[in-house]
This record gives sequence, C-alpha cells and structure tokens, in this order.
Amino acid sequence: MNHIRATERGFTLLMAVLVASIMLSLGYAIFNIAVKELVLSSSGRESQFAFYAADSGVECALFWDLQYDAFSTSSALTEISCGIATSTLTRELVGSIHTTIFSFSQNPSAAAPCTAVRVTREEPFETVIESSGYNTCISDNPLRLERSIRVTY
Repeated sequence: MNHIRATERGFTLLMAVLVASIMLSLGYAIFNIAVKELVLSSSGRESQFAFYAADSGVECALFWDLQYDAFSTSSALTEISCGIATSTLTRELVGSIHTTIFSFSQNPSAAAPCTAVRVTREEPFETVIESSGYNTCISDNPLRLERSIRVTY
C-alpha cells in the first residue's frame, strides 16, 4: 500500500510542477505582450507630439508669410515669434530661389518638442514650407521621432 501512495505523491508533485510551469509561461507571455503594447502606445503619443510640432511650424510660417510677407526677398525681418518662442531667421539667396530657415520650441526644456522650418520661395511663382517636428530637442536621443509637413502654394 505504501508503494501506491508513493507513486500517487510523485504523480501529484509532477502535476504541480507541470501546472506551475504552464502558469509561469502564460504569465510571462501576458507580461511580454503588455510591455510591447506599452512601448507601442508610448511611441504613438510621442509621434503625435512630433506631428503637432510640425503643424505649428507650418501655421507659424503661413501666418508670417500671409500677414507680413516675411519670406520675400525684400523682407527686412530678422526675427519672428511663434507662440511664446522668438526665432531668428537665416536667409540664403541662390539665383532666383530664396530660402529662409528658422526653428523654435514652445518650452525651454530640451526634452520638449521642437520645430525646424524651411521656407523656399521662387519669386513670384511658388512658395514651399517644409516643417519638421520632433518629439524632443535632444538630437542624439535614440527615441527621437520626426514628422514632417510640406505645404506648397
């Protein structure tokens, strides 16, 4: 009779180890999926920050171009303000193509989203605004995302 009980105890121990292994594997799989979902949702949120930064660059450039003709070859403006940020304009004229570059961030923190804008104008035919938004101003951050918008008129 002891022989049967020892076998039953061994079988019970084997079943307990098997069930514990299955539960541990299942828990690890669920944890792994949750971590991947967290990374994905964080990336989506950061992508939105970058997109909205690019959009604010386009809106700022359009405002200054339509209200003050800030990007024409005859403009004397050296600075513009976008929200609470003031940006210095860098200009370059190559033939008939006039390029103006400026950048800004709405928050003084380096980890805040920032925007870089290039306005290219070929008088009197076409104006192209290219705005790149970044989720962080730290250029060597491996999690830095860029979203760009181009407007032509």
